[in-house]
Amino acid sequence: MGRVVPFDAYVWPLTDPETSVGTEPLASIPPPLMPALPQLIRLKYLTEANRWTSLAATARLVRPADSLVWRELLRAHGVSDIASTVFRDRYGCWGFLDLWRIGGVFTSPELTFLDGIAERLTQDLRRCQARTFTATGGARGPGPVVLLLAPDMQVLEQTPQTHDYLMRLLPPGAGMEPVPASAYNVAAQLVAVEEGIDLRPPCARVHLAAGRWLTLRAARLGPAGRSDAQIAVTIEEASPGERTAVFARAFGLTTRETELLMHLTTGADTRAVATSMFLSANTVQDHLKSIFSKTGTRNRRTLLSRALGTG
Repeated sequence: MGRVVPFDAYVWPLTDPETSVGTEPLASIPPPLMPALPQLIRLKYLTEANRWTSLAATARLVRPADSLVWRELLRAHGVSDIASTVFRDRYGCWGFLDLWRIGGVFTSPELTFLDGIAERLTQDLRRCQARTFTATGGARGPGPVVLLLAPDMQVLEQTPQTHDYLMRLLPPGAGMEPVPASAYNVAAQLVAVEEGIDLRPPCARVHLAAGRWLTLRAARLGPAGRSDAQIAVTIEEASPGERTAVFARAFGLTTRETELLMHLTTGADTRAVATSMFLSANTVQDHLKSIFSKTGTRNRRTLLSRALGTG
């Protein structure tokens, strides 16, 4: 990508396909900005200009001053333009990419190139997420674990198990402490909700390892409406419903196929599913065959073990 569209830094997080909240980021930013990472993420979520949740195509900062993150932070570090691309399909939002340029602006041909590869990359990102769904067969970890953030999103306290989770979510370099990027993202989404920028819930599901999925949520401590209160971010095993919902999106199931899968997770048989969905038993079987084909499974037991993460 960089050979066609030169850039000086980038931020490329995966997102929860339903809430669009960032999870695992791949990034390369100037070292002086690392201490300001919580502020950078917070400002990104509060910036309405070219926000990934509203982008229809790749765009640059035509008027940089409209961008809160540029105006309050990136301008001081020499960033002159940002090209933003979202990776979204009819099944959800799978990530977004910000390319930063120091000196000069992104050209129309460069934006066209980025827009042209977005569909293929979206498919690849969704398929990569689909491949994480395996039967874990192991016991769930203790939870929830908690990370306590100050109003400016600096880490204040954490439960003993939090460090272990963060080490696995985003492994740091040798001798470095883990960066709680996923926690910063859900906390920033909480602030965006409070400011009326985006009303999606401040939560995100993220793959940990070996088929395990976690759910992160953010909430203010203390009385409602206190923007100066601390923020608690909880990290716990994704519930069966939360996990199955992402599973269905990752494998591209239709609305009816997803509904059928949800019925199956309750233990319902074909007759019960047909009655609940007002379908014939034969139609249910046809939907099942389609689900098996899309998920690469051959029977209900294997399908459910992958969707639910059970052995």
